[in-house]
Amino acid sequence: MRTFRLVIACPDRVGIVAKVSNFLASHNGWITEASHHSDNLSGWFFMRHEIRADSLPFGIEAFREAFAPIAEEFSMNWRITDTAQKKRVVLMASRESHCLADLLHRWHSDELDCEISCVISNHDDLRSMVEWHGIPYYHVPVNPQDKEPAFAEVSRLVKHHDAEVVVLARYMQILPPALCSEYAHKVINIHHSFLPSFVGAKPYHQASLRGVKLIGATCHYVTEELDAGPIIEQDVVRVSHSDSIEDMVRFGRDVEKMVLARGLRYHLEDRVLVHGNKTVVF
Repeated sequence: MRTFRLVIACPDRVGIVAKVSNFLASHNGWITEASHHSDNLSGWFFMRHEIRADSLPFGIEAFREAFAPIAEEFSMNWRITDTAQKKRVVLMASRESHCLADLLHRWHSDELDCEISCVISNHDDLRSMVEWHGIPYYHVPVNPQDKEPAFAEVSRLVKHHDAEVVVLARYMQILPPALCSEYAHKVINIHHSFLPSFVGAKPYHQASLRGVKLIGATCHYVTEELDAGPIIEQDVVRVSHSDSIEDMVRFGRDVEKMVLARGLRYHLEDRVLVHGNKTVVF
């Protein structure tokens, strides 16, 4: 079913839900899903509605125009999206294939409602797997002594494909600050650790040395600060003293791909609202 997704964040006050509901009802809008959250600490209100597109007398542009006065009245940060317009996704990976392969399989099986425009990698190892899916593969090597040309090409490719979402599916390079800023809250990363613990490289080795009993993975938006962006999704698996580092890496791969797939799905479905460095996920 084609729907419009109305997502709102604004200072909390009386009458927000009533005003939005009355607007939709006055235009015969059929709400199929509604989610609300009032954050007492920040004083902000968050809302997500799905409305049957065929119940409304106008399209999405006319919706924006008609709703604008309400948004202004309540100082809303808001957006309306149309499920008929699939989001364009660029995937990035290095040598490890588990997260990329999982996303490609889910996309191929119609579990992810998006258009995968291309895959960009700093290695050529995964080309055959990607091209089997009929997706363009770009090998952009990164020179450790001079990374700027590589990331200039990455930026060009992302713009060329008009990407709305960039997913780092175990892309083992740090994106430059300019790229992070330009695509704020549009670059999704999977970190093989239950952040904020064990940031940076080899977190499973760190976890093993620390003797932890739970390891996990974190899906988050990329910011200029390494592994510190707003968290979208997390999960854990129990380990014990008898598990080796190799065991932890193997367990972790399973968690990573599930967490990344869920985080990407939430983003594609407009379920993630960012406020400061936190998220509300409906």
